[in-house]
Formats: sequence, C-alpha cells, structure tokens
Amino acid sequence: MSATAVGPRQNRAVTFWQSTNGKKVVMAVTGAMMFLFVIGHLLGNLQVFEGPAKINGYSHFLHTIGEVLWIVRITLIVAIILHITATVQLALRSKKARPIGYSRKEAINSSYASRTMYWSGPIVLAFIIFHLLQFTAGYIHPEAAFVEGDVYHNLVSGFSVWWVSAWYIFAITLLGFHLRHGLWSMFQSVGLAHPRHTLVLKNLALLIATLIVLGYISIPISVLLGIVK
Repeated sequence: MSATAVGPRQNRAVTFWQSTNGKKVVMAVTGAMMFLFVIGHLLGNLQVFEGPAKINGYSHFLHTIGEVLWIVRITLIVAIILHITATVQLALRSKKARPIGYSRKEAINSSYASRTMYWSGPIVLAFIIFHLLQFTAGYIHPEAAFVEGDVYHNLVSGFSVWWVSAWYIFAITLLGFHLRHGLWSMFQSVGLAHPRHTLVLKNLALLIATLIVLGYISIPISVLLGIVK
C-alpha cells in the first residue's frame, strides 16, 4: 500500500523536475533561499564596522548553534547545486531548441545582467569556494596568519591584500548583476510583471542589487583605505 502510494509521488516529482516550468520553479525557490542568505550574511559582516567584540561575538553565537548552522549550510549547498543544475539544463534546452544561431544576434529586450547570467554564476561559485577556504576554513590566507575564532582579525588581514580585495569586489559585482536579473525574474514568476509595473520592478531589482553590492564591497574598501584596521 505504502509502496504504491510512494511510486506516483516519485513519478510526479521526476516529471515536475524534467519539465521546463518545474526547473524554472526550482530556480526561483532556490534563488529566493540564497537571496535570504545573502542578506543575512551581509548584515552579519557589516558588524565589522562596530569593532572586534561585536563581530567576534556574532561569530561565537553562530558556533553555539552548530547543529542548526550545519543544517543551514547543507540546505544551502543543495540549493546551490539544484540552482546551477536547473540553470545549465535550461540553457542547454534553449540552445537545443535553436540549433542554428541567429545570423545577427542583437540584445533585444535583454539586459547586460541577463546576458551574463550563465557565466557569472560559475564565477560567483568559484568565489564562494575561495571565500570559504579563506575566511571559514583558513586554508587560504595570503600574507597573514589565520586566527581561529577572530573574525575581525581575519577580515582585516585578508582584505589588506589588494588582490584579494580586488577579486572580492569583482565577484560581488558579478553577484549584483546575477541578483538584478534573478530578482526581476522572480517578480515575473510570482505574477507581478505587468506593462504598467515593468519599469518600477526593474528599478527595484536594480536598487536592491546595488545596495547589496555596496554593502559587501564597503568592507574591503574600508580596510584598504584604513578606515577599518
């Protein structure tokens, strides 16, 4: 009885995943999950401007809820894998539907953010891996010692290296382009898109993405300028 019940559910899940609309829904849901993480991570990082005690205390709090933190990490990893997989498969499906390219390709009704969506994603993923290896694991920490538990020290010493800050700023800028297009796509997915609202929603997506980028890059810039030291 239970095996019979489980079968149809599994078939529906597989059918949903294999459909174009299903992949778009997966992209939207996982994108929303990662967007919430980006906001939360930014709010945590901005505590560096309040001094070592504040951001180190925040880090200590996160480590006291280790089990919950690992659940969040695993959920995010799964979300990232599903997001990238759905994105790549949709891109290949779209390319297969038009095996012969346009004789003259023009960016009609598309933004720079949407045209760079597919290659900015892998670059941002590479940045995330580098970022984790540097500031979380401490395996990569050029020109300075990594101090376990001292987030303030690690941030300042890490971003004091100009090329690390440059790589961070570049990757976060790409993330901004990715977010801008992703937010606009999300507005469309939930049915908010309408000719009367298009300009407002596009500007809103741009504003949110810009604020997030400025928030993140303010940290390495402040370190390089000696404001945070």
